Amino acid sequence: MRRKLLIAAFVSALVLAAGGAGVAYLMFGRNSPVSEPRRTVMIPPDASFQSILDSLDSAGVLKSRNLFALAARLTGWGDQIKAGHYNYSGDHSNFELLSVLRRGLQSPVRVTIPRGSRAEVIAEMAARNMAFDAETFLQALGDSTLANELGTNVQGMLGYMLPETYFFYWLTDAPTVIRRVKEEAERLVEAELAAAGSELETDVVLSIASIVEWETDVTEEMPTVAGVYLNRLDRNWPLQADPTIQFALLDLEGEKRRLFVNDYSINHPYNTYHYTGLPPGPITNPSASSIRAVVRSEKHNFMFFVAKPGGGHAFNSTLSGHNRDARAYHRYMRDRRAQVQNR
Repeated sequence: MRRKLLIAAFVSALVLAAGGAGVAYLMFGRNSPVSEPRRTVMIPPDASFQSILDSLDSAGVLKSRNLFALAARLTGWGDQIKAGHYNYSGDHSNFELLSVLRRGLQSPVRVTIPRGSRAEVIAEMAARNMAFDAETFLQALGDSTLANELGTNVQGMLGYMLPETYFFYWLTDAPTVIRRVKEEAERLVEAELAAAGSELETDVVLSIASIVEWETDVTEEMPTVAGVYLNRLDRNWPLQADPTIQFALLDLEGEKRRLFVNDYSINHPYNTYHYTGLPPGPITNPSASSIRAVVRSEKHNFMFFVAKPGGGHAFNSTLSGHNRDARAYHRYMRDRRAQVQNR
């Protein structure tokens, strides 16, 4: 009898040991491919466990979906998985995979705001890696309530979309992204103003910088261009900035094009040939270099500038000098067009 009891105890111990080893293997054995590169999984809110399992499996995260599913059921963690964006690299156990998912240890995604862009382009780029779509971002950018909360207006919001690369969690909403980007823009402008000892106001900086952004690609002459516009503001002259006409055409026609004489007479609030002072808001989102060009604008007497043959601009303090350079440029462009037509 005693021998039978010993045998039974031994068998029970073996079963328990085997069971424990099985559970240990289930939870701590490797269950993701070692040789695979980083895998990305997006889990939307209110996703069922089955759809989560499908996402993990199709992304190549799991070696065995059945073992993962069993581990999730035994622990109850399958019901605790948080929505979000997750990155996995290397090999992981079911315990590690589930631990990350149930604790919501997400990986941030990259959001890149392009420089000198239209609101629609910014919205498209901002939404590229986020859970919200471009239309949602565009609506938030045009939300007067949000703009008021952020201390600006709808027309001013575009200027605060500082071109930079940011990192957000995938499920971050559009207003939060806009709020963060605006804060970065404010920090940059405030730091530049303080460093330069400038008394310019932020709305002036962003509006002029947005015009400079579209006016020239030559970084070295940006402070000179900014100085011309600030001189015109000081003398209460119309800015007469071609980029504002381009903005008006974008608003009216949906695209940029070559400007014609009649375009300068269009009835639009952003037509700085008709209205003195700043336009109602920035025409684009200026880069840090354009913002610095305004804050550290060149001090000079220039009131005019026109494109030069070969690139860049010619600057003048008198209308006669400006007209001379304008005629030279127009002759150059006329000759170029004639050469193209004669080919």
